[in-house]
Amino acid sequence: MSDLVDLRSDTLTQPTPAMRQAMAQAPVGDDVYGEDPTVRLLEERVADLFGHEAALFTPTGSMANVLAVRSVVAPGQEILCESSAHIARAELGAHAVYSQVTMRTWTRARGQIDLSAIQALYAPDMGPFFVPTAAVSVENTHNFAGGVTLPLADLEELHRWAQSVGCAVHLDGARIWNAHVATGTPLRAYGATADVMAVCLSKGLGAPVGSLVVGSQHTIDEARVWRKRMGGGMRQVGILAAAGLHALDHHVERLAEDHDHARLLAQACGVDPSKVDTNIVVMERDDAAVFVERAASEGVRVSAVGPRTVRLVTHLGVDAAAVERAAVVLSRL
Repeated sequence: MSDLVDLRSDTLTQPTPAMRQAMAQAPVGDDVYGEDPTVRLLEERVADLFGHEAALFTPTGSMANVLAVRSVVAPGQEILCESSAHIARAELGAHAVYSQVTMRTWTRARGQIDLSAIQALYAPDMGPFFVPTAAVSVENTHNFAGGVTLPLADLEELHRWAQSVGCAVHLDGARIWNAHVATGTPLRAYGATADVMAVCLSKGLGAPVGSLVVGSQHTIDEARVWRKRMGGGMRQVGILAAAGLHALDHHVERLAEDHDHARLLAQACGVDPSKVDTNIVVMERDDAAVFVERAASEGVRVSAVGPRTVRLVTHLGVDAAAVERAAVVLSRL
């Protein structure tokens, strides 16, 4: 359908002509040997953006999160996260399967940090009887909470407390670029609140593939070994890294358009636009699966992310005219 509007995810974007040109012209080398100049440039740039020592290019966000978490949580230890966090709900148990770590969760409206709950859950190393807490994971923006941002003050407070008890902080920053644009918070300020991060290029930034682990040089050196062990060693991958560099140059500030579009769709769906921080709209419906089917039959694709939850995501591939068409359909439904 030529007028199909696909709002299932911001992973559905296509590389722009300018991005394709940058990819075609990228100098490349063997990245497993550390010899791809475009990958090295991307890793250095992203590490610097967040004020960390190093970064590692990975094929997927899930792999980036697995590598990041395992760098701060040893087998048999635990990580604390919000109950609807992506690492707990949407990565197919990868952290348990590959890293042998366990999770415990807190629950708070809109996926926010609850420091008192975290402190109550935190378990120090008490010998060979209890699972010790090694890290706390936070997600910014929070996907299943509806793309909400986490206040910088809360992130800073959590990090100060974690440092005081010797606990690490992992930041799932798949959509940290959206948080940066929506709040005006510098990327380095976000980076300073985490010991290790995972950031994604293939969502709002529109690259065809790729995420990065960001952290200390020691963390990244170890993650590089584990990336290869997990089958993620890549060769002349500068062709893909070039897309990420182009996205950083051209697709960050434009995320504000996606945020505006999401608020328009929220209003059409009876969701309070003031509760939509970035590019994700979540609405509760008893007939989620039926609603998704009806919308698709009228040329608008949305997702059911639970039996009673529908998600809409705006992105580079959906312009203002398409959003307006979708709003008419969704409002009627």
